[in-house]
Amino acid sequence: MKNSVYITGHRNPDSDSICAAIAYAEFKNKTQRINAIPIRLGPISPETQFILDYFGVEPPKLVKTVKQQVADLEIDNVAPVSPDISLKMAWSIMKQKNIKTLPVTYGNDKLAGIVSVSNIASSYLDIWDNYILAKSKTKLNSIIETLSGKIIYLADENVVLKGKVVVAMMEPNDMNLIEAEDIAICGDREVVQEFALNNNIKLMITTNNSIPSERIIELAKQKDCTVISTPYDSFTTARLIPQSIPISHVMTRDNVISFSTSDFIEEIKDVMLETRYRSYPVLDESGAVTGSISRYHLISQQKKNVILVDHNERTQSVDGLEDANILEIIDHHRIGDIQTGQPIYFRNEAVGSSSTIVASIFFENGIRPSKSAAGLLCGAIISDTLLLTSPTSTLVDEIVLKRLAEIANINIDDFASELFKAGTSLEGKTPKDLFYQDFKIFNIGDLKVGVSQTTTTYMDGLLPFVDGLKELMENKASKDNFDLIIQMATDIFKSSSLFIVAGEHKEVFCRAFDVTLNENDTVYIEGMVSRKKQIIPPLTEAVNQLK
Repeated sequence: MKNSVYITGHRNPDSDSICAAIAYAEFKNKTQRINAIPIRLGPISPETQFILDYFGVEPPKLVKTVKQQVADLEIDNVAPVSPDISLKMAWSIMKQKNIKTLPVTYGNDKLAGIVSVSNIASSYLDIWDNYILAKSKTKLNSIIETLSGKIIYLADENVVLKGKVVVAMMEPNDMNLIEAEDIAICGDREVVQEFALNNNIKLMITTNNSIPSERIIELAKQKDCTVISTPYDSFTTARLIPQSIPISHVMTRDNVISFSTSDFIEEIKDVMLETRYRSYPVLDESGAVTGSISRYHLISQQKKNVILVDHNERTQSVDGLEDANILEIIDHHRIGDIQTGQPIYFRNEAVGSSSTIVASIFFENGIRPSKSAAGLLCGAIISDTLLLTSPTSTLVDEIVLKRLAEIANINIDDFASELFKAGTSLEGKTPKDLFYQDFKIFNIGDLKVGVSQTTTTYMDGLLPFVDGLKELMENKASKDNFDLIIQMATDIFKSSSLFIVAGEHKEVFCRAFDVTLNENDTVYIEGMVSRKKQIIPPLTEAVNQLK
């Protein structure tokens, strides 16, 4: 979508990632002439869903990649045509729209084939016999349209033409080729017209705007023969009449190459180079034709514009980020490895939540967030700072939270109690649900490290999941080449965490926190609640000591 900017948090998004994206999109739409669209890269957690439902906000659209797709291009908006239209009409449409190919669809808008200039040109070069109208099942309306004809007598508008085309210009005694069901092109000679009708032709075409006499018309009625008059002479009429055949007779219907709006540009380039057709039909998700695309459109492609919130590491970001334009980054984590081709607005603050930064941007610009946006930001700050008890919390978080709560008209403590209750419920959960609820990947030195964090208000309820989590983590470490994976189960009220550790480099975790793992590779550490401030920095230092 032109002038669109996608605002996204990290993969496996938490409440801060979702809420900050939605609120910042509101700010951008209020202050700039762009179409800011919040998106998400993963499922909504129960906690985040509670916040969204509480303030009546729809979840952002799920997006898997920001790689360039056909849907991002301004393709030719070519309306598909019916297989029944004539060659002449198809050619007229092509000239009018200055295009070389037309998609052909059935009544359900599904692709039937394509008709191109080369198809039409071939029809003129091919030598067709005089039964071509019958073989192609040409309709009477197409003949009338092609010849600019006028109906003199209509016997049957749905007539099925079975005979050959005959130019009846000779003396009757010499016209022994006229047979029943034929289509006769006649001049104004009544004796010829009468002879043709007496031979039971099905369609008589009089040239040069000549109108048959009443006697001939009456004979046509008796013989059940349709009569039309054309302004063209006999030669022109005979030359034009093949143009009335339907395009279904000449169109390409087998091995038609088409693309979907969801196809990636990098993939269709190779197909275009191998086939080199002038244009290709484009189908939407339902298979209906939406337009056509050519190599020209690939030249004018534009990268998607993206703003990142609550992360600045490539492994945590959207797939295809390298093919997008990163416009801004709003974050409160360590500086990661994302690089840009030009200077951007990068705001990184040591506060407890990205939503605190987003709210500050509102206030610094003299703009009041909507009640719903303020509520979302409140929920995210409460979640990310564990109601201001996390070591990452700052005075700025507290001040901003109180100001937002006034706008959202909520009691902070009451809302936090409901939020934690909704977010920490284990009902119906699986180890996989818990692990991927808030999982982030970090490249620390030469090690690939994954850290998942789950919050709970009842640690004993989490213990039955330990074995399942341990098995899942070991399998993921082996399959995806992680050196270390950590599951951090945080007790909100006791400000402590149970750690489950997997991977070949568990000793890094032990060295970082000076602990010894139990026989099931777990350890309980008091006062540890922040992945960002209490886990990643010591792990980084421990990895650096290995060098």
